[in-house]
Amino acid sequence: MQINMIKKRIHRIRKKMSIKGFDAIMILSDENRRYLSGYTGEDSSYDETAGILIITEKDNLLITDSRYDTQAGNEAGKMYTIHCHREKLSDELAKMLKSLKTVRVGIEATRILYSQYISLKNAISAKGCSIKFYNADEILESLRIKKDQNEINNIKSALKIAETAFIEFRKKIKQGMTEKASAWLLEKLIREKGADSLSFPVISASGKNSALPHAIPGDREFKPGEPLLFDFGARLNGYCSDTTRTLIMGEPDEKFKKIYKTLFNAQQLAVDKIKPGVMAKEIDKTARDYIDATEFAGKFGHGLGHGVGIVIHEAPRLSKRDSTLLEPGMIVTVEPGIYLPDWGGIRLENMVMVTDNGAEILNTMNYDDYIINE
Repeated sequence: MQINMIKKRIHRIRKKMSIKGFDAIMILSDENRRYLSGYTGEDSSYDETAGILIITEKDNLLITDSRYDTQAGNEAGKMYTIHCHREKLSDELAKMLKSLKTVRVGIEATRILYSQYISLKNAISAKGCSIKFYNADEILESLRIKKDQNEINNIKSALKIAETAFIEFRKKIKQGMTEKASAWLLEKLIREKGADSLSFPVISASGKNSALPHAIPGDREFKPGEPLLFDFGARLNGYCSDTTRTLIMGEPDEKFKKIYKTLFNAQQLAVDKIKPGVMAKEIDKTARDYIDATEFAGKFGHGLGHGVGIVIHEAPRLSKRDSTLLEPGMIVTVEPGIYLPDWGGIRLENMVMVTDNGAEILNTMNYDDYIINE
């Protein structure tokens, strides 16, 4: 099943290469390497690589080093020729591209450093080659935009783990607990429930800190009557989940209730708008127009949502700049938020899958149970 799935993906990328007129394509990112080969090696830092795929019309090559040679062979050896480089990587790549007689090569432009690109260009020039590189980001991103059934199952399983952990977590948090302590507790529970790792570091923000959409948990203690915002996700078999819930200790005041209800309605309107053929930016506009018609106009700054898969943020983006037409099999977040710097913020986030005739909310937790009673 895994090999057949990889074969289909390679076939798809070759069709896209042919349309662009590429002789080869070079894949550098963890996520696209994994998607196209099954190889799970991950870059240890921004200037190091666990491997590079080169795909031509006939060849599948995985270039790595001695740290990953055995792993690469075990995970991708049935579909790829594994090459363990001993010399400088740019020299090895230049030699390989020359031997493959490539002229037009697509490359992940957002995943190569300028210094690496110059080193590769110099090595190619030294070999006497006339190879031209072209940006392949668009075709690589579009490759993963629709999820197959195996991917959908993995995302649903990751989401179930995260939600199961959060249901237990909300029973354990209490007044005086710090953001840091709660973030660690939720991470611990997510891992104990079976996640391979987190999708991203847990966001735990209380009071005024909750007005920061990507707040970093600190030493602030939870207090009654303040928003408690938690953004979290589990990773399983390489696939991510992403959910946000905002809670409160004790009885919420009218402001909290009003903001919460506004976001709930905006989210529901957006989900109802999701169906094949609708532009991604129209979903964002639906929620944004609703919020901007209230007293909280202008307090929802970020995009409404994003695709989720092997990475936590991928295409399509539910933002005012994305004209992608939605298709069945796309999985996105819908996460409107209202942020008031002197008070705090509330965000509600569900994962939603585009179906043949509408949308399916993948989350099972409801929004009614947001009050923490000690």
